[in-house]
Order: sequence, then structure tokens, then C-alpha cells
Amino acid sequence: MEHVPALDEDLKKTLGPATAKVLAEQLGLHTALDLLHHYPRKYAERGELTALTELADQLDEHVTVVAQVADARILTFNGGRGKRLEVTITDGNGRLQLVFFGAGVHKPHKELLPGTRAMFAGKVGMFNRKLQLSHPAYEPLGADASDQDAASAFAGRLIPIYPACAKLESWKIAKCVDAVLPSAQETVDPLPPALREGRGLVPLTEALLKIHRPATKADVEDARQRLKWDEAFVLQVALARRRRADCQLPAVPRRPAPGGLLDAFDAKLPFTLTEGQQTVSKEIFDDLATDHPMHRLLQGEVGSGKTMVALRAMLAVVDCGGQAAMLAPTEVLAQQHHRSITEMMGELAEGGMLGGSDQGTKVVLLTGSMGMPARRKALLDLVTGEAGIVIGTHALIEDKVQFHDLGLVVVDEQHRFGVEQRDALRSKGKQPPHLLVMTATPIPRTVAMTVFGDLETSVLDQLPAGRSPIATHVVPAKDKPHFLARAWERVREEVGKGHQAYVVCPRIGNGDEEAADPKKKSAEADGDKRPPLAVLEIADELRGGPLAGLSVEVLHGRMDPADKDDVMRRFAAGEVKVLVATTVIEVGVNVPNSTVMVIMDADRFGVSQLHQLRGRVGRGSAPGLCLLVSEMHEASPARARLAAVAATLDGFELSRIDLEQRREGDVLGQAQSGVRSSLRMLAVIEDEEVIAQAREEATRVVAEDPELERLPGLKLALDALLDTEREQYLEKG
Repeated sequence: MEHVPALDEDLKKTLGPATAKVLAEQLGLHTALDLLHHYPRKYAERGELTALTELADQLDEHVTVVAQVADARILTFNGGRGKRLEVTITDGNGRLQLVFFGAGVHKPHKELLPGTRAMFAGKVGMFNRKLQLSHPAYEPLGADASDQDAASAFAGRLIPIYPACAKLESWKIAKCVDAVLPSAQETVDPLPPALREGRGLVPLTEALLKIHRPATKADVEDARQRLKWDEAFVLQVALARRRRADCQLPAVPRRPAPGGLLDAFDAKLPFTLTEGQQTVSKEIFDDLATDHPMHRLLQGEVGSGKTMVALRAMLAVVDCGGQAAMLAPTEVLAQQHHRSITEMMGELAEGGMLGGSDQGTKVVLLTGSMGMPARRKALLDLVTGEAGIVIGTHALIEDKVQFHDLGLVVVDEQHRFGVEQRDALRSKGKQPPHLLVMTATPIPRTVAMTVFGDLETSVLDQLPAGRSPIATHVVPAKDKPHFLARAWERVREEVGKGHQAYVVCPRIGNGDEEAADPKKKSAEADGDKRPPLAVLEIADELRGGPLAGLSVEVLHGRMDPADKDDVMRRFAAGEVKVLVATTVIEVGVNVPNSTVMVIMDADRFGVSQLHQLRGRVGRGSAPGLCLLVSEMHEASPARARLAAVAATLDGFELSRIDLEQRREGDVLGQAQSGVRSSLRMLAVIEDEEVIAQAREEATRVVAEDPELERLPGLKLALDALLDTEREQYLEKG
């Protein structure tokens, strides 16, 4: 009787150590269950050739194509000493060249005869402006007479094409799946039977068999629907349980005192809050008044006034004797927040100090680079309660930091923090403090329901009056070098009008950590891609070239904090005309006189990040200009991304594009949890309806059976899918 691997059995036992090692290291697959959940990304039909015309969008990516050999010829070079085999394959619409060199030409020359149909896998490259696969792996599809049996075995069948890697092609992964497929019978169905039957979904075992070995397209559709529901439902159950647990935690209600600090602050505001700011503030104040902790996500476009809303929430907490802490991801941002908040508050930020207001409080800054005397003073102000508001970096989390009565934690740009960091800060409250999470990265509704499903969401989508439009253009530096020259002329023109400019680069330079990465070095040595442009080199080039005579300074994360602060102060004061920086300026930096930003190697940044960076200009009354410089080929996906950023200022639209172009795994906090995303089938943008329905069902199931005692299959799936680390991630602190 054939061996049926147990679901949690290590793949070494079933597939052997060499194959198991590649699956583990390259694809993160360790057990039979992992492999069963490694679904095909598409299917090729026996009678249908895969479109080669789509490959221009997949430059530098590993692809698998099904095609027919049109011709093959051996060419010699180096006076006959070197040999090259060129094979042209076709799918009836497009053609693609395959190349083999040296001793590797003989086997494919015998096997890839004109008329042969095969699957080919390799990395899409470009040579002489033509797409090609160099030394691709291939698997003939049994079109010749001797392979008649193999051909009939899958005649009319769909051929699964798996997400593969350089060391293991799709068809080899298919053979690995065959070895573990019998164990699909052992899987425990997580969906409650009533839900599954009510929604007309096939059982899990059937779904796994149909996704890997479908007989028809209808099989694939049945399986996909079922597997999407599993992912959405189990995730929503985890979030529903989290929300329920949060509601049962105790918290001190924090209501602002009439005629207190908040009223005094509002009275001295030189402008009226936008309607959005007023609505969101009311939602936050309502939450703060309850006896369980607020868990609210405040998302708003760059420059929509989130800091003002957060400050008013902090003042409300200080009003009734509590303290508020704001956690910022970088020292530059923490200093910027401290400066802008003390400026907005004026004498109200000088409580207990000479000339300060009687109603005021102390606003302190705490960062890792502060000198000991200033640090000691800040720590004392926190523990005695003299400081009502503290703004800081990770330094806030250290054991030495103690609060008198921590009532509210505000986390700025939450995606920059790991869960442990947020938890460490929240644990400093005598009772769980209220939590306000802020992000300037707009998040579509379904993502908010999936990623932040344990948080109530508030959205600020109105920009305050006086904001200027930002024009964005792509500068194709390689195809049209004169466009780049014109970009520097535009910078000079803006400076000539009395304005200032940012130039952003992906790397610091001078042998920094990215250049020192041996993997990156070897890729660059292979001619794969030049290193990203660096702040230090670009600043030198600009000073000695197109921007000679202007005051050009640099800003990056490895500078001494006092130097960083000095550069930012001089830039804010207008003394520095051009700031060449890394993404340390991405969030929170506010210099209304800056009107132009040039982003070098813009293709190296994500869509949302480009949108964030662009939000640093056009913050005053003069219009903003953002120039996205790229050397990427016009037909590349990277250039399509840049064109999308240039085409709209709508952050929500861009976040949809961003999500559609990268796997949702990134969104689910892979970087924060260190665990691969549980979403393999569900697309958070396309499957809005499934997610919304799953959320409803999950809320009902958890209300009826919080410990899932009557649903052992669901409990098992929850434990497997959301191991301890993911559970922590979902807690969002």
C-alpha cells in the first residue's frame, strides 16, 4: 500500500532531503499541508498555447510557458571554438528566443526539434532589445509517437502552473504535489457544516483535489471559491475573537474637563477645523469616554491634519489627569512632531514653567540620542506626571521609562513598528491605555477589514484650505537624458523664485549596508542591475554640476541626531535650498516653502511610498512639482507603476493599484510577524464580497461559541493558520 504522508510530516520523508531543502528555503514549504496549500497560479490547457505576448511585463521574473518549437539552429563564435543554440518558440501570436551555450547545447538540440511542444521555465531577460530565456529548463509534452500514452494521460486536462523558483520548476513541483495529494483525505474541514452547505461550498478535501488536479475549469472555480472562504473566514474569526477580548478589558474613561486644556487650545486656534476633523474627533472622544480601551485606526491623506486630531485627543486625556504618549518611527519625525506640537500649543506646552499657562502641561521629547541630563529630566517629568505629553521613538519602550498615569498611546505610521514594540509601550499603563493608530497610507475598505479588523476605522479625506495641487511627471533618464537635464533646470527655477527642493535617493552611499549586502553585490556583478543611486554621490554630483552654486545639504538615517536636527532646522528656515535625502523625509516633515521633489530611481520605491514622499511638496500656497526619475524600460511593470502615480493624487486609488501589483502577503504584515502570509487564494481587493460576508459569519459564530468548543475543525485551523506570532501580529498591540 502506498505511503500517505501525515499532514504535519516533514517533506524530507516523502520527497527526499534535496528537494525538501529547496522547497523550504525557496518557497517556505515544510510539511505536506504546506505543499497542499501551494496552489497553482494558473493552468495551461493541453490544446491551447500560453500567450508569449504577455512576457514584456515580466522582465527579470521566472516564468513558465507552454509553446511549440518553430526552429532551432547552432551558431559558432570565437573562430568556431564556442557554440550557441538558438531555439525560437511560438504560441501562434508571439515568438520568443531560447538560448543555450557551450556543452549545454547538445541535449536540447536533440530534443527540441521543430514541432515539439513543451513547457519551458526560466528568467525573462533582454538581449539586443529582444526578450529571451537563457538556458531554460523544459519538459516535452509528449507530442511524438513514443510518448502517446503520456499524451493521452492528460489530453484535454488542465496543466497546473505552480509558483516556482530557479531551482525547482513548475512541473517538478507538480510531481511533489502528486506525492502528498493522497493526504488531502486527512484534512479537517474548518467551516461549520451549516455555513458550508448554506453557501453551496464543496468540502475541503474535494477543493484540494480540484485545485491541484482539475478536470475542467468549473472544478477550478469550485475549488477557488471554497479556499477563498477558508482564508477569509478563519482570519475574520481570529479578528472577531480579538475584538471580543478587547471589549472585555477594563480602561479608565477619559472625558475632557469643561474649560480645561482642550478648550483653551481650541480657543487659540487661528483656523477652523475641517468638517472631517470635527467628525473624527467626536468618534475618538466617544471612544475615550468608555470603560474599555479604544482601538481606533485613523487614516488620512498626506496633509489632511491627522496630527491636529491626535493632539486634541491627547489634550483631552491630559485634561482629566492622564498622560499621552506618541510613538514615531524615526528621530527626525519625533523631533518634527515635538516642534510642531509645542508651536501649536504655545504657552500651553509650558505647564509649570516660567511664562507658561496655568492650564498648560509639559510636552517632552525622548529619543535614544539625547544627552543624559536631558534624558534624566524627561524621565523624571514622566514618572511624576509633570509631563502630560511625551513624543518619542523606540526609546519610549525601554524599561527605565515609567509613567505616572498613561491613558492614551498614539502610534504614528503604525506599519513601521513591530507588535512587541507597541505592546511594550501599552504595558506601561496601570490599566490598558486607549490606543490610536495613525497612517497616512490610505487603506481600501477590504484591507482595513482584513488587516485592521480588530480596529474601528476613521478616515480623514478632506485637505485643509490653502493646500496647492501637485503635478507629477515621469522622467525617463535613459531613453531621454535631456529630460533629466530639464529636471535640474526646473529645480534651479524654483529656487530662483525663493522656493526649496528635495532630491530623494534609495541609498545612503559610501559602502552603506545595502551595498555591503553580498547577495546584492553578486547580483550587481552579474550585470543584473546597477546599485541604487546614493545620497552622498548624487549630492556631490549636483554640487559640482547642474546645481553648482546652490546650498545643497544631505539628510540620512546614519547621521548624528544633532546634525540631522541642524540640517532640518536650516532647511525649514530656508537657509538650505536643496535637501538630498533618503526616505527619512517620507512622513511628517513639513516645510511649506518646498515646491519641487526629484525622486531618483523612483522605480525602486513602492506606489504608496512615492505618494507619501510626494506629499512633502505643495504644502504651502505655491503649486508642487514631483519628478519621478527612472531608467527602466518603457514597457516594464515598474514604469507602469510610475505612470499610475503620475496619473492621480487619490491615495485610495493608488493603494488599490499598489495592492493589485504586489501580493497581499506584504499587506498582512509579513515584515512584522516574520511569518508568511496566510493569504494564498484570497485577493483583498477583488474579493470584497467574500471578506464582508465572512466577517458577518465570523462575528456570529464567535458570539455564539467564543472558545469554538463546538467547532474543533475551526479551532485547529485557527491554531495552524495563526500561530502564536501571527496572533500577536493581529493584536496590533
